[in-house]
Amino acid sequence: MTTQHNLLGACALALTLGAAGAHAQPAAMDHAAMDHSSMPGMDHGAMSPAPAPAAMDHAAMGHGAAPDSDAPPVGSLPSSDGAGERGYDSYGIHPHMMDNASTWQVLFDKFGVTRNRDGENALDWDGRFWFGSATDRLLIKSEGERESGGGSEGKVEGFWSHAVSPFWNLQLGARRDIGTGPKRNWAAFGIEGLLPYNIELETTAYVGSSGRTALAIKAEYDLMLTQRLIFTPELEASLYGKRDPERGIGSGLSTGSLSLRLRYEVTREFAPYLGVSFERKFGQTASYASDAGASRSQTAVMAGVRFWF
Repeated sequence: MTTQHNLLGACALALTLGAAGAHAQPAAMDHAAMDHSSMPGMDHGAMSPAPAPAAMDHAAMGHGAAPDSDAPPVGSLPSSDGAGERGYDSYGIHPHMMDNASTWQVLFDKFGVTRNRDGENALDWDGRFWFGSATDRLLIKSEGERESGGGSEGKVEGFWSHAVSPFWNLQLGARRDIGTGPKRNWAAFGIEGLLPYNIELETTAYVGSSGRTALAIKAEYDLMLTQRLIFTPELEASLYGKRDPERGIGSGLSTGSLSLRLRYEVTREFAPYLGVSFERKFGQTASYASDAGASRSQTAVMAGVRFWF
């Protein structure tokens, strides 16, 4: 029995060692001993390396070019008063791009009736007509009043108007006085435009016969209370260098007036208004008025329409 057990144990040991050998790792592969050149399509020595990519020339692409020192800064605009060093051409704005088409307009800033504290009524007007382009135009202006009693005063002016900047026009022309008294003719030179805060200013100097000179100043401002309701204060003053008794005008500051108007724009072209005006004569002009039985100062209510087409 002992001999049989020993024989069985030896057999079991041999089977165990055989199984372990079957699971052992294979020997390492010797790549150096392998002849790759003998394998078709695997001749690495015949393969040439891929060429390196060409260097990118950034200078040729314009990335390194410095900006033109003569070009205006990005986002800048020409000076509105023409005082800047750069003209419109440097910004690519050329005369043929501007609005040179001829157009026309008729505008009556005031056309209505007034009634003063003495109960006298009058027709009051202040209008203009122009024809031309944005830079050069013919301009005709007229303003005055005609009283219900028959007296009247006013003036008619004709100008060549030339734009010297986007907001200012030079005017050269003539004026004729109309109404009661002798008719006077004047050469006229003026400037018209917008002050800061959108204040409209008209200043005109006159030279007449017999050494007469005069200066007229008008300023007004439109205050928008709503999109349609607009309040307009207006100041006017007249000065003369020489007396003109036949027309009741003294030298120096002659007259000054303030009007306050409130208009409602039914459309942009048509706007009824109500208002009040205050007028005062000064110096020798006031004395002439007193001698003629008229008041030195006057207050009146006004109603009318402002329209244009």
